[in-house]
Amino acid sequence: MSVDDQIQDRNAETSDVWRDFASVEESPGFSLRTTYPTNAAGVEVMLERWDAGTEEPPHSHPGDDMTVVVKGRMSTQFYRREGSSLVADGERAFLNEGDVGYTHAHRIHDAKYLDDCQLVYVHNGAFAFLLAESEAS
Repeated sequence: MSVDDQIQDRNAETSDVWRDFASVEESPGFSLRTTYPTNAAGVEVMLERWDAGTEEPPHSHPGDDMTVVVKGRMSTQFYRREGSSLVADGERAFLNEGDVGYTHAHRIHDAKYLDDCQLVYVHNGAFAFLLAESEAS
């Protein structure tokens, strides 16, 4: 398996979003992960709404992330760097209502919102939006 394949192979078992849970003494069998910055090992969670036809340019984030599509339909394309260019890496992925998508930390990707969307977005650690510096081809 190539490094790019490993980076794209993110799911509930492999994403850092699902690590560092704490037990709750009063509720045996229940554990949780609270939010950053009050918990240095926490996550940032956002409820997002996007209008149909809007999009995010190629970018990355410093931590693994998980997107749950509550309503609507969106797509994402992964990219790799070749010199000073960004090249599409694999086929565009489509997420429909009820789907969950995972992206590894520092993996360059875009997002296109095909319908009005409502999303639950979970980011491992402190969130940042890092715009990719070169144009996608």
